[in-house]
Amino acid sequence: MRNGNSVQAAEPPKIVVLTADAAFEQSVREALGAGTQIKISVVNAKPSVDGEIDVAGATLLIADVYASDEAELAGLEFLMRRSGSRLPVIAVTQHFDAAVARRLMQMRVADLLTKPVPPIELMRACARVANASAASETSEAQVFTFLPAVGGAGVTTLAVQTAMLLLNSGARGKSATCLVDLDFQHGACADYLDMEPRLDLNEIEPRPERLDRQLLEIMLSYHASGLAVIAAPNRPAEMRSFDPMVVTRLLDLVSSHFDFIVCDMPRTWFSWTDSVLLGSNKVFIVSETTVPSLRQARQLVDAIKERLGDEMRPQVIVNRFEQKLFSAGLRRADIERAIDGAIAAFVPNHYSLVREAIDRGVPLDEVKPGNKVTAQLKKLIVPQIARQGGEKTAASSPGAPAAARSTRLAPKQTTAAV
Repeated sequence: MRNGNSVQAAEPPKIVVLTADAAFEQSVREALGAGTQIKISVVNAKPSVDGEIDVAGATLLIADVYASDEAELAGLEFLMRRSGSRLPVIAVTQHFDAAVARRLMQMRVADLLTKPVPPIELMRACARVANASAASETSEAQVFTFLPAVGGAGVTTLAVQTAMLLLNSGARGKSATCLVDLDFQHGACADYLDMEPRLDLNEIEPRPERLDRQLLEIMLSYHASGLAVIAAPNRPAEMRSFDPMVVTRLLDLVSSHFDFIVCDMPRTWFSWTDSVLLGSNKVFIVSETTVPSLRQARQLVDAIKERLGDEMRPQVIVNRFEQKLFSAGLRRADIERAIDGAIAAFVPNHYSLVREAIDRGVPLDEVKPGNKVTAQLKKLIVPQIARQGGEKTAASSPGAPAAARSTRLAPKQTTAAV
């Protein structure tokens, strides 16, 4: 703010450190206290639902919690709720296991570190979280994730066509859209679009932190339409389980450079699957019109809610649906009753059109403009864009509740919490 001829300096960033461990406090001061541009406020206490911890004006909270103590985890969750989730949190624990990771992931912490924490690693974590938080204030990607209920349900076709719809949804031209093929073993997105997959997992797996915008550009493929595609060459004979950091770092970077992201998921559940689903604005489970497939879809809906909480609302797309007069097959009402309110759409069967589009490596509309498959997807996706855009506008409004202004994209907030 200008005052006469002088300029008032901006307030330095404030980091609140919640810890009862003197050694860890000293480590934090060594890592962050050397510079004069950071204000450190240490609260010598443990997270508690009864505690009054002042985080006003804080840019970042570093919370030292004993992972085996339910009271401390509940205290951290209470503190994050009270701050409206607008305050990014780095959790520091004594040990790491799947149960702790899942609990912290559900709280949507920004990062998770285990003791002893080298000062340089703490400094990098703070910088990474601060950069992600700053990016989320100006740009927030919408993420649409497609998950197959059974093999061969047509999930890749729907993911590709949805990406094309989002690409062309801009009011004044194309929207920056990226299709991410996360089926590293049997992915077919690049094949469907007749493109060369360029994601080199061997390059980034040893050191996922080195993945930056420049390296991402090298590993991106671009379709003639302008759609960006991230896909790795198939390894059908290898069942590889990656460090979750590889996937979350990749999605974190993609989310900061695109308006829309469409994820084509594998059927197998990996250690990073929870994080991707939590980070999605919308999760669609793709099912065939068969009893076994619909049963799998319903079970998957229930499993996701059980694992990730009732806030997750996955919906089922019934693909290749045909309702013939006087047919003894499954009727629409039967399917709706079986899925119990989780139906997103019925996509009509047009196998010859889809097969031609795949063989030519082009979108469905290029083969037949205004086809029924695209029309049904448009009815499903376009309202989602408008709804998410409205929520984003409301969240950025000065009068919006603090909780509504929270960062939406979970991969940014759960980088190491899986």
